[in-house]
Amino acid sequence: MMLDGKIAVVMGAGSGVGRASALRFAQEGARVLCADIRPEGIKETVAAIEAAGGTAAAAECDVSKEADVAAAIGAAVAQFGRIDIVFNNVGVPTPRLGAKLEDHTAEDFQRLVAVNFGGVFNGCKQAVLQFKRQGGGGAILNTGSVAGLVAWGGSVYGATKGAVHQLTRAVAIEGAPFGIRANAICPAGMPHTNFMAAGGLTISGDAREKMVENVGATHPLGRPITAEDCAEAAVYLVSDRALNITGVLLPVDGGYVAR
Repeated sequence: MMLDGKIAVVMGAGSGVGRASALRFAQEGARVLCADIRPEGIKETVAAIEAAGGTAAAAECDVSKEADVAAAIGAAVAQFGRIDIVFNNVGVPTPRLGAKLEDHTAEDFQRLVAVNFGGVFNGCKQAVLQFKRQGGGGAILNTGSVAGLVAWGGSVYGATKGAVHQLTRAVAIEGAPFGIRANAICPAGMPHTNFMAAGGLTISGDAREKMVENVGATHPLGRPITAEDCAEAAVYLVSDRALNITGVLLPVDGGYVAR
């Protein structure tokens, strides 16, 4: 039980990496506050955790709004007494997959920055404030991307993830004297999640299977990245087994950035 007795807040817990991580955190003994902008998604996640014998609660949250993030963390403290982990699993894709820099509208840019970078800023800030209030340190985990490590995918999306990476390292250094750790996972291609659909790509059947195969082929290990791959990395980084690990940007990429 790597997270026995821990209290975790998971943003974006209604689907994908957030749901997989919330489930794994609970399996490892954590009590989990599941937050997401979609209430139906977090209700399903909470129900799945409870059906497996875990403890969870739900909070509707728009991560681009600091008040919402503060309220979600406050809800976890009110229900469970404190927090030990905040996983800022937030992000929206390039609104039209394949769009070049010049294809982005001002509204596209503002939304990507507000959610992908602003959401992580809000989560890190509120986590640090709460960790300092209660004492004893804590673990922050952010969802970055391979697109923030190399020029891969949408230009503005990648820039927002690069900002997440730099913020992660800065929070790691600033938080170290207080026992606050900050790390990030950096996934590569994840065709099994709804990320591509959110970017306007909706395919099914044989075409979808071919797309999954093609994405996997871009990774040296030959497999696409799954939400569960990310969840396993997340469990380790927020656990006490990683007590001396901070400021790390961990690629979950099948070897993509090692080329």
